[in-house]
Amino acid sequence: MTNKERYAQWAAEVGNVPLMMQPWWMDAVCAGKQWDVLLVEDDKGEILGAMPYLLRKRIGQKYIVMPQQTTFGGIWVAPSITDNRWEIAQVCQSIDKQLRALKLSYYYQQYPIGSLPAEAMRGMRFRIREHIAYRIDFLADIDQIIASFSKNKRRQLQKAASLTSDRQLNVEDFYKFHAHCQEEQHKKISYTREFLLVLERKARRLEQCDILAVRNLEGEVYAAAFLVWDRTTMYFFIPCADPAYKDSGAFTLLVLEAIKLAHQKKLAFDFSGLADTNTLRQYSQFGTTPAKFYSAERSYRPLSAFFIRCAEHFT
Repeated sequence: MTNKERYAQWAAEVGNVPLMMQPWWMDAVCAGKQWDVLLVEDDKGEILGAMPYLLRKRIGQKYIVMPQQTTFGGIWVAPSITDNRWEIAQVCQSIDKQLRALKLSYYYQQYPIGSLPAEAMRGMRFRIREHIAYRIDFLADIDQIIASFSKNKRRQLQKAASLTSDRQLNVEDFYKFHAHCQEEQHKKISYTREFLLVLERKARRLEQCDILAVRNLEGEVYAAAFLVWDRTTMYFFIPCADPAYKDSGAFTLLVLEAIKLAHQKKLAFDFSGLADTNTLRQYSQFGTTPAKFYSAERSYRPLSAFFIRCAEHFT
């Protein structure tokens, strides 16, 4: 059995592996690319920890970076050792050894919120950076959540009173709308139509995605979001809004309707991602709580790593 096959079996057994570290997610976002898994076992052959990763090759160099449109990765440990920092450190040391054996030029992954392995990697010559994501963990009372919105966001909801929301937008039209929104801002969409079709098909089969749209009375789409979720959390995965209607309140209504859907499913709501300062400021106005997550980075060959970072558009 390959590491990927063992990982798929293990992930199904432990049940708490985050969405973006699931084998089916890696299959979707790494389509046409090479991904694999590093495993750490105990003396009985039981898996204690795993690290799914995307392996890239460029200019004769091998390196690991995050897959496209994927926020979280890194090391995930078995539930049996989540309270044992010493065992977690041992898992990380084993992963570190295996990474060095791959003869990489560069390594970069973003670890899930609350990840203990990310902290353990700090003492192993990895550069650990802190990032902030915004979440709503307690969704018991929608009225209370709306009341916690900033005054500006509540004012935007009043502007959106004539708009409606639905889940009727198909994936093809969502992609076209997102591309249009980017063009209006003189930007290019960051993923291909084929990428989204593959991801949507896999997620839809597992009933772990939906597309939410906000429209005017004539049915014209003002804003939309591709939502994905796992057993605990709904992610505001790919949101977009037509800049021509930025003052309509459509985006704020889109967020509220997404939060309501998470509430119906009894899930936390997560804006996670490496967003720019303005976007993070906007997310902070929806009654959210800031949550820390960490990225781990290591340059095994500094000069090669510099060119890889430039090619991958890292900052």
